[in-house]
Amino acid sequence: MTTGFRGDAALGSARRRLGRPGRFPRSFWLATLLIGGIALALRLVNLAHPPGVMFDEVYYANEAQDLLQHGVEWVPESGQAEYVVHPPLGKWMIAVGEQLFGYNSFGWRIMAVLVGVAAIVLLMAAAWRLFRSTLLAAAAGLLVALDGMHFVLSRMALLDIFLMFWVVLAFYLLVLDREQRRARWLAVVESGGDTLRPRLGIPWYRIGWAVAIGLACGVKWSGLWYLLLFVAAAAVFDMGACRSAGVRHWFAASLVPVIGWGFAILGIALFAYINVWWGWFLSDDGYFRHWYAATHNLPHDRFIDPLVNLIHYHDTAYAFHTTLDKPHRYQSWPWQWLLLGRPVAIYWDPGVSCSADRCTAEVLLLGTPVLWWSFLPALATLTWLAIARRDGRAWLVLAAALAGIVPWFQSMPEHRTMFYFYALPAEPFLVLAVVYVLGALLGAPHARRRFAGSMIFGGYVLAVALCFAYFYPIYSATAIPYTAWLDRLWLGNRWA
Repeated sequence: MTTGFRGDAALGSARRRLGRPGRFPRSFWLATLLIGGIALALRLVNLAHPPGVMFDEVYYANEAQDLLQHGVEWVPESGQAEYVVHPPLGKWMIAVGEQLFGYNSFGWRIMAVLVGVAAIVLLMAAAWRLFRSTLLAAAAGLLVALDGMHFVLSRMALLDIFLMFWVVLAFYLLVLDREQRRARWLAVVESGGDTLRPRLGIPWYRIGWAVAIGLACGVKWSGLWYLLLFVAAAAVFDMGACRSAGVRHWFAASLVPVIGWGFAILGIALFAYINVWWGWFLSDDGYFRHWYAATHNLPHDRFIDPLVNLIHYHDTAYAFHTTLDKPHRYQSWPWQWLLLGRPVAIYWDPGVSCSADRCTAEVLLLGTPVLWWSFLPALATLTWLAIARRDGRAWLVLAAALAGIVPWFQSMPEHRTMFYFYALPAEPFLVLAVVYVLGALLGAPHARRRFAGSMIFGGYVLAVALCFAYFYPIYSATAIPYTAWLDRLWLGNRWA
């Protein structure tokens, strides 16, 4: 039998390279319970305040209710379907809260809380899988829990928190997929199986993350960048596993399976995405639902027309997105996001009462400054470590962080209207970049350097926590004196 394996001498090397999946220790579960509980408690406190809709809740909270009543977005005044340019999944998720708790501010915000906390837990699990450290996993979860942008968006009915959830879920399943495939390769090697045509079984985690990233696109199309990145990452992982297994011509041997799986993942993701439009398919009233028949004077749809109509819908929505240039006072450019150059005022009430003569209450969509201003140096350091250590984990985190920001630069020449909260899907990976650098400081072999690294690690996390506490009043619409509000506008008019 031809195996393509280099010989028994490589077996030990294959075992070291491929390894086996680890199991979460008890300390991880305790840390997850504690940090998840903290994140949940922070987000549930006074969730219904401010009452009524804030910012774009005026769209998504109402559209979620429309989905419950009509299956599609609706204009009550005209009794017709509404033309919208975002897929429906995020609004369906908001609608679950409205169905359970009513059409009120708590009802349309509660699902954002739950998926926001779930994303923190998933990120901790992914961090442990990557770093095999409960301390680093806990740091990742705590930093996201204490981030102002994540906090604000996980307390309101906007789509971005749901997009981030599906992206983080897909990332975690991608990490599990890598572990599973490598473990199965190791089993083939140890059993003396055919490494040129290995039987690796059904990659359920791969199917899972393909579905998850398709659902991310079903919230917002910007999930497409993560689909492309994760397909490329899976290809690199598969080729790396083939090489680690000791296959002589590993590139040629893995090329066809990699290409095949690439197309399969795209197909699975597309299938998942199309299925989020089920309400539109089942409705006779959806916008453009019978476009082809109506424009060609046909009495009814042909068999293929529902997909033709959906493609036409997407064509017009794409044209809208690529020509959206209406000025907005809180718009910002991608180069400003990591600098906190232009946060978004979500809510503002200068007429509240407090202990001072003049008071105000605001919800400002602003990342915790100590955390966000550390992202750029962390990315620079991560790049250096990725090169110096030749560490695939560093490259994966770096690519995932950049995938949520860099693609937006291509829209700048057209002056497309963009907002700071578009960076939310990148935020978990930016935090992982910080955690990776902190881990490198902790891992210093010299005792004095390790002590210094521990001080930097603890001091940094404490500084983020204190900074979050300081800005908490303007994250949560707490009534404070006007002078106290002004003190928190560190960049002056850029934040006001």
